[in-house]
Amino acid sequence: MSYRVIIVDDHPLYRAALTSAVSAACPTGEFHEADSVEAMFERLERDPGADLLLLDLNLPGAHGFSALAYVRGSYPQLPVIVVSAMDDAATIHQALAFGAQGFLSKSADAVSIGECVRAVLRGELVVPQSYTAQRPQATDAAALDVAERLAELTPQQFRVFTMLCSGRLNKQIAHELKVTEATVKAHMTAIMRKLGAANRTQAVLLAGHLTLNPDDLKPQPEEAD
Repeated sequence: MSYRVIIVDDHPLYRAALTSAVSAACPTGEFHEADSVEAMFERLERDPGADLLLLDLNLPGAHGFSALAYVRGSYPQLPVIVVSAMDDAATIHQALAFGAQGFLSKSADAVSIGECVRAVLRGELVVPQSYTAQRPQATDAAALDVAERLAELTPQQFRVFTMLCSGRLNKQIAHELKVTEATVKAHMTAIMRKLGAANRTQAVLLAGHLTLNPDDLKPQPEEAD
């Protein structure tokens, strides 16, 4: 059976190695690579019927689990395997809580990668053998609520949200997305409404529930309408 697989990682050498391992496991598959959140969105919009997504957890612009939460909410039929060098029990548990169907450590060999991919495609939940059922802590209920709200954003709103979390101003976001500042402000209004945030700063703080490193979030002063 032929599967359509999307592999997202910003490191070219690892992405190539991952693609090679996955293609060996699914020799008749169709494979697409993406090196950023933006490229992932473009691929998903062109191929919403993909069978599997392998997602680098530390992808620039993803802010921890936000990209995973968004993808799982927007494409609930798409199984996601999170790939990360951070393979401690807490990180794995959080990835599963936010909807991942599999977790691969970046230290996994090609055989283990292939076994994980085939198992997830069969509908199984797959975690590293080192992961135990002893949870380090319960998943924050507020984090799960933010994840659900995040899934309500449109793809363009999510792009704006990630740029907001990276500290970009409206003018900078407008330039990067090639839209007007008025359009960005409209997106900001919709984002804050959907997230239940009173302002930009509060929206960024909500993202802190999903990030691996809160220092990555860079809230900017409020901008006038």
